[in-house]
Amino acid sequence: MRAVDLIEKKKQGNAHTAEELRFLIDGFTKGEIPDYQMSAWAMAVCFNGMTAEETALLTQYMAESGDQVDLSGLKNTVDKHSTGGVGDKTTLIVAPLVASLGGTVAKMSGRGLGHTGGTVDKLESIPGYQTALSMEEFLNLSQKHGMVVAGQSGDLAPADKKLYALRDVTATVASVPLIASSIMSKKIAAGAKSIVLDVKCGSGAFMKTAEDAKILAEAMVEIGTACGRKMAALITNMDLPLGSAIGNALEVEEAIAVLQGQGPEDLKEVCIALAAQMLSLCRKWSLAQAEAKVKEALQSGAAYAKFEEWITAQSGDLNAFLQQRKVPCRSHRVVAKESGYITAMDAEQIGIAAMLLGAGRAKKEDAIDYAAGIRLLKKTGEQVQKGESIAELFTASAEDFEGAERCFLNALTVGAQPPKILPLILDRIGGADE
Repeated sequence: MRAVDLIEKKKQGNAHTAEELRFLIDGFTKGEIPDYQMSAWAMAVCFNGMTAEETALLTQYMAESGDQVDLSGLKNTVDKHSTGGVGDKTTLIVAPLVASLGGTVAKMSGRGLGHTGGTVDKLESIPGYQTALSMEEFLNLSQKHGMVVAGQSGDLAPADKKLYALRDVTATVASVPLIASSIMSKKIAAGAKSIVLDVKCGSGAFMKTAEDAKILAEAMVEIGTACGRKMAALITNMDLPLGSAIGNALEVEEAIAVLQGQGPEDLKEVCIALAAQMLSLCRKWSLAQAEAKVKEALQSGAAYAKFEEWITAQSGDLNAFLQQRKVPCRSHRVVAKESGYITAMDAEQIGIAAMLLGAGRAKKEDAIDYAAGIRLLKKTGEQVQKGESIAELFTASAEDFEGAERCFLNALTVGAQPPKILPLILDRIGGADE
């Protein structure tokens, strides 16, 4: 078998056999198939696609290319993956919510790059919090506390890591089979028996339309099901930031508020929907039953108690974090330049504004300022008066305010009439009540 023949086969639009896909992934992972041939194959996939069976096999082989987490000794394991957005701190809320109700959330998360924030960065804004854990520590914490959130350890799906690096520089990222298999290979290798996907769509998401988001969600649900996982996906609105806080410590603070029964209603709504779907899969509850239990866990304080238990178990010092938040940070108010209704917010540009303040990275090696970010005082649909404060910017350096403010204001559209507001949960794929 030769790689060049398999490139030609896909170029002609034909489907690969299981043996051919195994040959490609094994050979590429071992360095026996060079980058230029794998790049050519990825471009052929971009043009001609893959069948559902091919995509599931590709995912499985990439998941098997490195370490696989064995969660078989844990009950009710469930994972959640978001395709990325602005102000998306749902893991900080959903994980303790689900764990407080008997689900086991053993989760590996990533750092942020560009306009989207990373869960690991948010957690590392809490003094002492340990994101680097051995596999033994990871499993022990999962067993003892029903949850753990750490950075990726070991060598999970190395074939995907190598392939994504090629796709990023060869204009082959935008392919549903390659996107879906990339995401799902890491989720399958992470070991949870149930997986809920939060597929974002809109200006702040990779998928800009609900139609494209649905295609991706359906592909990933199909892959997970073929790999023996219980699957569901929610398509959620990312045409504007989620919640009011954008930036690492700001988002932790807002997550705490939600867990204490406060916080923005939009963030609360999405978290309740995700947590209910996760519990429906892993506990076999109806969605209505799961949602009622989730709301009760928020109201009773059980979810926040689990949050405190989790952070402490991973050496985080919540008291030190809360004390830090009381210390005034360098801030700047952004005011409306005209009166009217905010009719649109470009979430991606607002995320970039937060990155300019130091809350995110342009390159992987960039340092971040945990206190930097944006607090939204007004959002899409709200009326503003000229000169009224609409956002507050935070950063360590006053020099960063000017560019970030300009970027933020350019992201807003103000009109004379209030806009139509889309729902937060746009669609649901799979996960029907049994």
